[in-house]
Amino acid sequence: MTAREGQEELEAQFAQWRHYVQRRRELQPSDAEELEDHLRGCVDELVAVGLSADEAFLVAVKRMGSLDELPREFAREHSERLWKQLVLTGETGSPVADTRSRRDLWVMVICAAGAAVSIKAPELFGLRLAQDASFYGPNVSLFALPWLAAFLTWRRRARRPLIGILVALFALGAVAANAYRLAETSQSVIITSVHLPIALWLVVGLAYVVDDWRSSRRRMDFIRFTGEWFVYYVLIALGGGVLTAFIGGTFQAIGIVPKAFIWEWLLPCGAMAAVVVAGWLVEAKQSVVENIAPVLTRLFTPLFTAVLLAFLVAVGWTSSGIDVEREALILFDLLLVVVLGLLLYSMSARDPLSPPGLFDKLQLALVASALAIDVLVLLEITGRIAEYGTTPNKAAALGENVILLANLAWSAWLLLRFVGRRTPFATLERWQTGYLPVYAAWAWIVVLVFPPLFSYV
Repeated sequence: MTAREGQEELEAQFAQWRHYVQRRRELQPSDAEELEDHLRGCVDELVAVGLSADEAFLVAVKRMGSLDELPREFAREHSERLWKQLVLTGETGSPVADTRSRRDLWVMVICAAGAAVSIKAPELFGLRLAQDASFYGPNVSLFALPWLAAFLTWRRRARRPLIGILVALFALGAVAANAYRLAETSQSVIITSVHLPIALWLVVGLAYVVDDWRSSRRRMDFIRFTGEWFVYYVLIALGGGVLTAFIGGTFQAIGIVPKAFIWEWLLPCGAMAAVVVAGWLVEAKQSVVENIAPVLTRLFTPLFTAVLLAFLVAVGWTSSGIDVEREALILFDLLLVVVLGLLLYSMSARDPLSPPGLFDKLQLALVASALAIDVLVLLEITGRIAEYGTTPNKAAALGENVILLANLAWSAWLLLRFVGRRTPFATLERWQTGYLPVYAAWAWIVVLVFPPLFSYV
């Protein structure tokens, strides 16, 4: 290896180390730079005494201690800063940061109020949430996600061309949800209600990454944002359930029944506003929940692996076919998506420098089990289509399961090679995050093409 090649490889190792440290959001950029300067100094000293660049890097990292312990060390030294990151304003003591956090708060309030008002706006045209499910089902994501995207674009100072693209995509979603005259019992109403939020969530992803969609790191950041957003939204929903019960019980005690207010105003408006509030919390709290979500993946990965393996054993033992009716298809597809979600979120929290371990082998078993179930589901779907013809549900499920099959199969192969130390972790990360546009494309095909294709009017 030439000196130039050795230096390039060393810089690649520094870049990988820097990428990991920068994901630890309790560290400020200046802290990360200080750590890198210290690491480079250690490497230079070790090279000067005769070690190769690779050896010097590994020894220097080892001397600095575990990267998991290092941020905790910094957090202890800068405990005041970490505490300030936990308060709602997210202030860091800087006047500029204080002003920015207050602006973020006000913009969030405006966007959350816009989402809450949006769910009630159709009532001006005679549409009621309880009576017009065929309208509200396909359109529900259009009431909240554009406001979340608006908050993110404002926070990231998105340029006008990107804002124009976002507006066009949300407008396209509105067309897909409302251009076709669908009957109340149409299967296309269901598949549009399921797939349009997926398509529009990935539009929100464009607002999140701004102009850096080609970066696998930024795509992984969006996946991490998605997981943290989900955790916050569930927590808000649980708190909202307690608030709702409290309102109902206390007002009933004085002879007032707030049932209409709860079902027509509090729950729908609160659910839409919470979409924006959860996104703001992820941004404002500097990934405080990031310490929780990886623990959940560590907990549920072995549980889901055990369940999938037990299901496969039961299928073999009973020789029973899989029910491919609409509810069952949604359940199995949701199961496979959860498997991918566990894989993605554990990847986002993983140290890319650490060698493969037992948990990586467990993930390989999880992905392989999901792959086997996907094959069984595909066989049942294609058999039913060949025998009875296709429907929107079966056609949508067929496409989704083919896409999942390709992703799971290649993910299993990459995990197998990673466990065998023949493929770097970064390859698996690039593959998984690079697959997001495929899911988005299929979701758009389903909502734009399927209703007129199957003529369910």
